[in-house]
Amino acid sequence: MDLWFPLLPRTSYRSQIFGVMDADNIVPFEAPKPPPRSSAIPMKNDLVEKAAEIVPDPLVLVNLVSKRVAQLNQGRAPLIDALPSMGFADIALTEIIEGKIKLIEQPKA
Repeated sequence: MDLWFPLLPRTSYRSQIFGVMDADNIVPFEAPKPPPRSSAIPMKNDLVEKAAEIVPDPLVLVNLVSKRVAQLNQGRAPLIDALPSMGFADIALTEIIEGKIKLIEQPKA
C-alpha cells in the first residue's frame, strides 16, 4: 500500500497556514536586553589610579588584573567582600589596592 501526498510549494503551504506577511501586519518589538555580566561592568577610574600607585607599570597592572579577572570568571572566590555592583575588574583592582594580591618578581637567571 503506497501513500501519496501532494507536493505543494513551501511558500504556498506557509501562506495558507500563516497568511501573507505585509508591512501592515508586522508588529515591531524590542527584545529585552540581558542583564550585564559582572565582567562587562566598566572599571571605576579611581580604583585604576589607586592601583597604579601600587603597580606603576601599566602593562604589568593590566596583566595582573586580567589574570585575576580570568580566575574570577572561572569561579574563584573574591578575596574581599565584593558588592553586587562591582565588576570582576573592580574586584581585582580592589584586591591589589588592599594588598590581597601582590606582584612577586622572579629573580633573573
